[in-house]
Amino acid sequence: MKQKIAVIGFGAAAIGFIEKSKDSGFEIHVFEKSKDIYSSSISGIRADGKLFVSREMGGDIEIDMDLQKKLVDYYINFTNDKNVETGHSFTNEVYYKKFYEKGFQPITSDFYHIGTDQLKEVLYNIYEHFKKIKNIHFHFEQEITEVEVLEKSIRLSNGEIFDKVIVGVGRSGHKLVTKIISKYPQLILDNSKVDLGIRYELPNHIVEELNKEMYEFKIRYKSKTGYMVRTFCNNPSGYVVTENYDDFTTVNGHAKMKEKSTNTNFAILATLKLTQPFNDPIGYGSYIAKLANLLAGDGKVLLQTYSHFKNSKRSKNWYRVFPTLDENKYILGDINLAFPRRIIESIIDFIENLDIVVPGVANPDNLVYAPEIKFYSNYLNNNTFSSLYFIGDCSGATRSIIYATAHGYLVAEMLGAK
Repeated sequence: MKQKIAVIGFGAAAIGFIEKSKDSGFEIHVFEKSKDIYSSSISGIRADGKLFVSREMGGDIEIDMDLQKKLVDYYINFTNDKNVETGHSFTNEVYYKKFYEKGFQPITSDFYHIGTDQLKEVLYNIYEHFKKIKNIHFHFEQEITEVEVLEKSIRLSNGEIFDKVIVGVGRSGHKLVTKIISKYPQLILDNSKVDLGIRYELPNHIVEELNKEMYEFKIRYKSKTGYMVRTFCNNPSGYVVTENYDDFTTVNGHAKMKEKSTNTNFAILATLKLTQPFNDPIGYGSYIAKLANLLAGDGKVLLQTYSHFKNSKRSKNWYRVFPTLDENKYILGDINLAFPRRIIESIIDFIENLDIVVPGVANPDNLVYAPEIKFYSNYLNNNTFSSLYFIGDCSGATRSIIYATAHGYLVAEMLGAK
């Protein structure tokens, strides 16, 4: 008898799960709250469509390098013309030592940049491929708001019962995950981390040498506050964008294959690892985001120059650097009114020290956007129930397209997919 499996959410993790299990005889039903495939998104579609192969970033689980590369090739094969930008982060020993001697920890990896524009067609092409397989059924405009663990099965909020349920809703699906863990708190292994920070924008020429050498530079730095600060999602000639969650707005960045700007943007994030009785990293990050939105206005983010950010002054004009974010999506303000001072000090310390290695990074008219928040989600235990599993970023185990896809793939393998 076929196992009847529900997959909640159609993103990167779900793609990995379905791809691995599509020929295993499972009856798979995919529930996606978006109204159609054009409204759905792979994790990262609004951010850049960057894929990478690395042991040092992307998640807290061990993913074989060969599997990572296999999944990169999988996505590239679903582009229409196989056109990608590539880069190698800190494989050049000269650059590695240059950053290392100034206190930074360089992160090595290989990058494959599909671009936001191409990632949309990738998602559509994968959907069309899956749709033709008779044991895979898609249900759009079907938001699952709750699950109930039965003796040997799971009941969804729509009343349907499945042998197994795979939750792959990403970080934006935190409402569903929060409901589940409030009912079944034994699922939680760890719930103490959140990344708070900014999106930084500066002229291409300042980081031109770095962009040319490795496309994406990823570094960590132990700041004077004790917080670990890191770069994330570097976008040469890219654009700053907003990212809308259910009840707040954050800032992000992306780059396109065809359309280019004269600026580079990247995130600078401070990792907070809080202790008991704290147990709600998503709630804490959401609160900071809502506070910033309260200052900026509905659906907008805060923006100021670096010198004003550093000196707690509200910006009123630009000088040499102009924002790539749509002017209707930000307000000139003071991020210091929304962020804890220790986070601000950590970010300033990071930028000032990075300026020693890359002169111009701390120029006063570079731009600072907030809030940029990366939710780790609660780290969940997939061994709690034999019929309920969490995959990808909503599980707390991954933070990237490839790691999320691999996580879904490996869970399918664990369930007996060939």
